[in-house]
Amino acid sequence: MKLMVLILNKTDALEYLLEGLSAAGIGGATIIPSSGMAMTLSKMNSSFLSSSIRSMFSGEEDDNKTIISVIENDQLDLARRVVYNTVGDLSQPNTGIMFTIPLDFVEGRRKRRTPVPERAGKEENKDKKSTGEAKKGKKDR
Repeated sequence: MKLMVLILNKTDALEYLLEGLSAAGIGGATIIPSSGMAMTLSKMNSSFLSSSIRSMFSGEEDDNKTIISVIENDQLDLARRVVYNTVGDLSQPNTGIMFTIPLDFVEGRRKRRTPVPERAGKEENKDKKSTGEAKKGKKDR
């Protein structure tokens, strides 16, 4: 497993990005408001009045969003394609940066589920009914 980290400067693409990741089976992402060092230094060095006026017109307090998600190793190429298709080429300025960190341990994450045929559950119940296990199981619960 990997921790996928995407620092998204192009925040207008956030909704499409999350929809694309979800449709690709990549879920459970956390979105964190974040700010880059250059922008933070710029704000610190500007006067109070000019930064107040800038914030009134910009309409946003956050410069970017950091998206983190635990993904399976085989989901990385798919995640990269979704990012490229929704955000664009990350090598372009003011787009974002994406990287992964290998994970040795993860707890509390849902595992990927494979579709279960509807008949499998019904056949199992038939077998239990014929042996009396279905009734016994209900009483024990």
